[in-house]
Amino acid sequence: MNAERTPGIVLRVRPLSETSLIVHWLTERGGRLATVAKGARRPKSPFRGKLDLFFEVDLSFQRRRRSDLHLLREVVVRDPHPVLRSDLARLRAAAYAVQLLELATEPDTPVPELYALLRDLLRADTVPPDLLALAFEWQLLKRLGLQPNPEQTRLGPEARLALRVLGAGPLAALGPARPEPAVLRELARFLGGFVAGQFGRVPPARSGVFCPAEVGTEVTG
Repeated sequence: MNAERTPGIVLRVRPLSETSLIVHWLTERGGRLATVAKGARRPKSPFRGKLDLFFEVDLSFQRRRRSDLHLLREVVVRDPHPVLRSDLARLRAAAYAVQLLELATEPDTPVPELYALLRDLLRADTVPPDLLALAFEWQLLKRLGLQPNPEQTRLGPEARLALRVLGAGPLAALGPARPEPAVLRELARFLGGFVAGQFGRVPPARSGVFCPAEVGTEVTG
């Protein structure tokens, strides 16, 4: 069977044996999938230094017919996103995005628009992490066809305007500007409640992005 090639982002890495790793990916063409990286823990492995969290790569893998754990063949790193190694708040926002994507997607189902959204989040180095997480939530809901109409909620006019800005374009285009703290809190409560209502729960990593008072459980306002 021929190997498949696709851009991908490392979501999780864990040991399989003394020499091998299991790597979970979100890929552009194959969706969310898992691979075995045989021998990756050996000092001279060709995978050495290429399989860290949130690395953006080109990979090739071979599907296994009787298992959902596929065989990793090759990895070429395109962007290791070094900012995440030194910015804990940004790392927490990325971890939350992964947990939300895991709730919103099925394994081995292509979701190129969601891959592009995660890639945009990782590249948005100048956007405040809490605002970035809110924009990711809002745009994810739109791509899934679950986005509510802000005009039909109890959000205040400034919060409704902020939602229009958050959904208007690429995440990186948001830049360093941010709404007033009260507006951010209102949006965090509203979107936290809406996520809980749509997916049954709020991923635990969200509490690392927003303070407990901002997480909230209101569903639709």
